[in-house]
Amino acid sequence: MMKWMILLLGILSNASASVLIKIAMTAPRRFPSLTDPLSALSNWPFWLGLGLYGAAFLLYAAALARLPLNVAHPVLTAGAVAAVAMSSVLIFREPFHWTTGVGILLVIAGVALITARVA
Repeated sequence: MMKWMILLLGILSNASASVLIKIAMTAPRRFPSLTDPLSALSNWPFWLGLGLYGAAFLLYAAALARLPLNVAHPVLTAGAVAAVAMSSVLIFREPFHWTTGVGILLVIAGVALITARVA
């Protein structure tokens, strides 16, 4: 059970990092610049997102110690893709086409088949 919890935390860290980086790059914020260090320091979503990407990497490494690569990677990737797709609709009001929904369902079905023998 712990291996799946680690992987779930990795998915949430990865997806949250993506959302924060999107927030960090949305006006009036902009990419941190070495020529304007104050704007770089004040862009907290950027730095928090970067930290969460680091946390996601560490959680992924921990999951790899407990799960096969051919399970951990698809689960983490598909989970993050689905979470980001849902977040983009809920947080940024981006369009969600029916093909996106079908694609997410197919990815979830594929991951379920991949992990069926590991649970």
